[in-house]
Amino acid sequence: MATHDSLRTLGDLRRAGTTVPAHPSVRDEVRTNLIRKLTAGDALFPGVVGYDETVVPQLVNALLSRHHFILLGLRGQAKTRLLRSLVTLLDDAVPVVPGCEIHDDPLQPLCAACRARVAIEGDDLPIAWLGRDDRYVEKLATPDVTIADILGDVDPIKAARGALQLGDELTMHYGLLPRANRGVFAVNELPDLAGKIQVGLFNILQEGDVQIKGYPVRLRLDVLMAFTANPEDYTARGKIITPLKDRIGSEIRTHYPATRHEAMAITAQEAWIDRGGDQPVELPPYVREIVEEIAFQARGERRIDKRSGVSQRLPITCLENVASSAERRALLHGESPSVAGVIDVYAALPSMTGKFELEYEGELKGADALARDLIRAAVATVFTGYFENADTREVVEWFDAGGTVQIDERGTAAALVKEAARIPGLLDLVRHIGVERRAPAPAVASALGFVLEGLYATKKISRSDDRGYHATETPAPRRPGRAAAETEFEDMPPLPGGKKKYYN
Repeated sequence: MATHDSLRTLGDLRRAGTTVPAHPSVRDEVRTNLIRKLTAGDALFPGVVGYDETVVPQLVNALLSRHHFILLGLRGQAKTRLLRSLVTLLDDAVPVVPGCEIHDDPLQPLCAACRARVAIEGDDLPIAWLGRDDRYVEKLATPDVTIADILGDVDPIKAARGALQLGDELTMHYGLLPRANRGVFAVNELPDLAGKIQVGLFNILQEGDVQIKGYPVRLRLDVLMAFTANPEDYTARGKIITPLKDRIGSEIRTHYPATRHEAMAITAQEAWIDRGGDQPVELPPYVREIVEEIAFQARGERRIDKRSGVSQRLPITCLENVASSAERRALLHGESPSVAGVIDVYAALPSMTGKFELEYEGELKGADALARDLIRAAVATVFTGYFENADTREVVEWFDAGGTVQIDERGTAAALVKEAARIPGLLDLVRHIGVERRAPAPAVASALGFVLEGLYATKKISRSDDRGYHATETPAPRRPGRAAAETEFEDMPPLPGGKKKYYN
């Protein structure tokens, strides 16, 4: 069977017609390779987690239907990753005319220059092979993109050098879309593309050709077009014009991970936490769960703009910062191993506050304070999962009796364990998260910090900057016979005459 190395001229390609037939269209090529992968049970989109039962079946249907398609979803939902993975459904390489800007097929050239070369050189025309990665063209849509950027324009310099008329096809400077010929052309954030530019995509989507600069130049391009958009952008920064939406074959909705387990798998895949070297960083499961739960809490928080979404990049960057905080602390104290704890999650605030847009109430509270609230809510949720059946009464009663413990963020792990040993029953609780009392001090210290912060997050004890962890404040007793609504105004200033007014 003929190979790429043995096919070096147009004549070689023609003589090998029985083994290397004329190359199919891109959409047929993708369909054929997709069917082959489905039949073999191969992974279709490596690295994409949580879409096996939702997005992937819809995308497969679109590709089997030979559709151009659009992915609609909030930021951080792997839309771009899905688009870039389309190259895995392309052939290893396709024959092209060397030097052609639009990767012309030597057997069926489109542009005038390639047709002229084939006519002159015939079977002696050398051919090149274009790899699958070079057949993917991506453009981020911005308001300043012009029609020339996408489709092309007349190049007066070419006309002058070749003594050509401006309407001659050889004077054309091709844009990104023609340069994606015989490949995949992807547009990110389609609504940001100006309406008149979107109109320029009509022909290629429906009729399969493109016209440049009003001259009678028509190129029947062979491309698979894919788009992404934020559904809220239809009414925010821009919109997808209706005729263009009508020409896009399939509209596929993406989503955030449905479970914490799926989200943790994505974060573990994307986050840079394997630092290597002589100081490895350990990230206990409960720390990973807390980091992931922060994003889930943020997506349900009314003070955060849901239209903007909370990207999966939040837990990814947060976990990286958590690992760095634990690494820094271990280096300062000369401790090994380096074990992350809740204290490092709070140290990772800078990686969170820029990842969400605030509503008016959130702006009043501030991003930093809101992020702390999210951490406490995440700790409470994860703590409840680990300690739902644990008996924490002995520890809580010690605090209720007046006990306090101050966790020094700058202290060593051994010092924290020694301080916590004063609290009856506290060291026994760490077994609920799989840590033995005789484990290395950094691991025990991390577990103790989680227990204390969990008791605080679930409102069994309190915490303050000056006193550390202490008993919850006892609310002032109500007077007998007084309505609850009255006590809320107990501190109201008296009316003239010294009498207080109570509101029902």
